[in-house]
Amino acid sequence: MHDREQTMRRPRTDHEQRRADRQQGETDADIAGLVSLIAATITTGLMAGLFFAFDVSVMPALGRSDDRTFIAVMQRINVAVINGWFMIGFLGSLLFTGLALALHLASGAAGAAPPLIGALVAYALQLGVTGRVNIPLNNALDQAGPVERIADPAAVRQAFASRWVPANRWRTLLCTIALGCLAWALVLHGRL
Repeated sequence: MHDREQTMRRPRTDHEQRRADRQQGETDADIAGLVSLIAATITTGLMAGLFFAFDVSVMPALGRSDDRTFIAVMQRINVAVINGWFMIGFLGSLLFTGLALALHLASGAAGAAPPLIGALVAYALQLGVTGRVNIPLNNALDQAGPVERIADPAAVRQAFASRWVPANRWRTLLCTIALGCLAWALVLHGRL
C-alpha cells in the first residue's frame, strides 16, 4: 500500500505533464493541425512516389524505346497527368503543409515548426524545379507536334530527356526531403 501511495504522489515528468495537459485541453485547432499534418504527409508521399516511379521505372523503360515511341508516350503522359487526383497531390502538399504550419503555430505547438518549415521549403523548391524545367520541357515536347510529323525525333528526344530526367531526380529528392520533415513533425506532434 505504501509503494502505491508513493507512486500516485510522484511528481509528473515534463513529458507526462504536457501529455496530461494536451489530453485535457485538446482543441479543434489541435485536431485540425494533426489532420492537416497527416494530409500533408500523405499528399507529399504520393508526389515523392510518383516522381520516384518515373526515376526508377518509366524513364528507364522509355530509354530502351525508339525516339518516336519515347516522344509519343511522353506526350500522352503529359496530357493524362493533368487530372484532379494529380492536382490534389501536387497542390495539396503545399496547401496542407502550409496549413499544418499555421495551425501548429496558432495552437502554441511551435515545436513542430522547424520540420514543417523544412518541408514547406523543400516542396516549394520542387515546385520551382517543376515550373522552371519540367513544365516548359513538357510544353516544348507538345509543341513539337504529332510524332509522325517530327523531322528529327532524336534531336527532340535529346533536348527533352537530357534536362527533364535530371530535373525529375531533383523533384524526387526534394519531395523525399519534405516527406522526411513531415514524418519528423508527426513524431514531434505526438510529443507536444
